Amino acid sequence: MDDLLAARLAKLEQLRARGIDPYPPRVRRTHTAAEARELAIAAGREPAADNGAVVVCGRVMARRDMGRATFVDLQDGSGRIQALLRQNILGPDAYELFRLVDLGDFVAIEGQPMLTRTGEPTVEAREWRMLCKALHAPPEKYHGLADPELRQRRRYLDLMANEETRRTFRIRTEMVRAIRRFLDERGFMEVETPILQEVTGGAAAKPFVTHYDALDEDRYLRISLELYLKRLIVGGFDKVYELGRNFRNEGLGWKYNPEFTMLETYEAYTDYHGVAEMAEALVSTVASEVLGTRTITFRGHEISLEPPFQRMTMYEALDRYAGIDAERLSTAEALRAELERRGLETDPRWGWGKLLDEAMSAYVEPNLIQPTFLLDYPVELSPLAKRKPDNPRLVERFELFIGGLEAGNAYTELNDPIDQRRRFEEQLAMRAAGDEEAEMLDEDFLLAIEHGMPPTGGFGMGIDRLAMLFTGHATIREVILFPQLRKVKS
Repeated sequence: MDDLLAARLAKLEQLRARGIDPYPPRVRRTHTAAEARELAIAAGREPAADNGAVVVCGRVMARRDMGRATFVDLQDGSGRIQALLRQNILGPDAYELFRLVDLGDFVAIEGQPMLTRTGEPTVEAREWRMLCKALHAPPEKYHGLADPELRQRRRYLDLMANEETRRTFRIRTEMVRAIRRFLDERGFMEVETPILQEVTGGAAAKPFVTHYDALDEDRYLRISLELYLKRLIVGGFDKVYELGRNFRNEGLGWKYNPEFTMLETYEAYTDYHGVAEMAEALVSTVASEVLGTRTITFRGHEISLEPPFQRMTMYEALDRYAGIDAERLSTAEALRAELERRGLETDPRWGWGKLLDEAMSAYVEPNLIQPTFLLDYPVELSPLAKRKPDNPRLVERFELFIGGLEAGNAYTELNDPIDQRRRFEEQLAMRAAGDEEAEMLDEDFLLAIEHGMPPTGGFGMGIDRLAMLFTGHATIREVILFPQLRKVKS
């Protein structure tokens, strides 16, 4: 046991020896720190005796002993308030007992709100009470908690020490609320669909597998919300959305976390052009409501979220940023030769569509700083999207890029059950050849769309990535309260 822990445990026992419970079951709080600050400002430096006492509660984050007076800073979820404890007001015994309070402890202070001579909002204590004795000190006052892995592994310390972290997660919460408001006002219905699924699909990803003991069957954690939401369109709901967790058994990185939050929307009687108009309205509206501006800064770039966003096809983008003519390089062999000539590593198993996607990632996406819809993707990359009538090699799909980061994905949804079955079968062949990310064949979903699904536009957006953009964080771990980290080896 280290000396600091031993000292705190000794103070804990001293409190108990004096008949004081260091962990009482309840407290009566009348005002938050922020509310007490407002009352103190209103009261001024000489509050009337009948100004009404408040009870504020919080963690002791700073302490300044000055003989017969002690100043402490209390922090709660609303902010900080200073408290002033005087020996001549509390009495010698209560004032002396306060010496058993350490940084990190929770206390309740009852007293008068006022301003000090320096104008600091303060509660002048009449009584105090121990609420929770902390056995470890909070992070050091001036340097806070700087180590990124420690901050993410022990997020409670990060939140305790860093106002910027608390601000990040307040913005994330307000962002989700604003998204819900936007969709609710447009007539969408929020729904919930299964996380444990017999067959998982809707994305190219390797799933996590678990076992359902009651049924003695394996289940997959969902990788997408898509297939169940489209069942609801079949059932007669014209506008649905879900905000939920997805799980993909893949790598960690600055923009990847195996457990992440997605928004997916599905709307009958529209297509990917209609979805694009909704998506740019959603992003710009939410930015205005949450940030008070439609201009953000991400990775050193100033980005305008003012609609309309730029639109270009995948072919146009490859030509503009890489000088690659996708129509001329129309076979896998020709495109692979060109990419390898440029020094890009390829896999001999990749088809034309996958090679095109790799070229996009290497040469195009880093240039898409201002919001851009990239349109019309190869059919083999999009087994759930409707083909373009004038080019059956491509589908009606867009990906939304902001700050070089893919923030959203949308289709004109495939509602031809014959074509959908054929696409699933092609995906099965890819799985049989060793592609663990290829789609599974979902017979129940096929049966659903065989009953008829109207023309539909679907949209998916990563909530974590949008939070990165709104808060300016360059890594996804900074906007997830408890990101996945490698287990610490003992």
